[in-house]
Amino acid sequence: MKINCVVIDDEPLARKGLINFINEVSFLSLKAEFANPLDALNCLKEEQIDLIFLDIQMPKMNGIAFLKTLPNPPLTIITTAFPNHAIEGFELNVMDYLIKPIPFERFLKAVNKAKDYFELKAQAKQQVDYFFIKCENRFEKILYDDLLYVEALQNYVVLHTVHKRLVSYLTFKSVEEYLPSNQFLKVQKSFIVALAKIDSIEGNEIKIGRQAIAISRSNKDEILNSILKNKLLKR
Repeated sequence: MKINCVVIDDEPLARKGLINFINEVSFLSLKAEFANPLDALNCLKEEQIDLIFLDIQMPKMNGIAFLKTLPNPPLTIITTAFPNHAIEGFELNVMDYLIKPIPFERFLKAVNKAKDYFELKAQAKQQVDYFFIKCENRFEKILYDDLLYVEALQNYVVLHTVHKRLVSYLTFKSVEEYLPSNQFLKVQKSFIVALAKIDSIEGNEIKIGRQAIAISRSNKDEILNSILKNKLLKR
């Protein structure tokens, strides 16, 4: 497996050192480097970034403050010369907290921990038939088999199940990445549907119960092929 990562640090020498370390580790793939956390926002929204190496003391924005602004941040390893933010960092569920200057052995220990995390997550995803999602102040259990479709609305998502409608302040992208691709399909920019729950397809619309969901016109053929693959009885 490859872990896609970015480095955010205002010190050029610190960035260079981390990049050299990353290039030494076969399962890490550097996607970008940034001197300013605000410059990283578009990359984090548009790219599949699994891991951030994040400095804390930076001129335009503190790294901890930046992490707090992300609704669903990637896994994060703090890299800093200041140990006094460790407790605050771990309260934000950072994977590790590295103090500069960072020895390669310590860096390797941190990224191996990240690798173990992603491998366990992938294993759990394959074996478990449910997941939990945070809704307001509680965690709701959702069976994959109960989920009908997911809808993106502004800065939150709505999960429609056979039993209820759940609202969560996750990104649509993060939900899409978590759902098994052999069971769920993104059919337009705001909808993911459960393939097994599709009742009919007519023109540019999918019907799930009473809900009609438009198929993206630009990807219609590809989407229909994914839905009907090996499931179409032909004469």
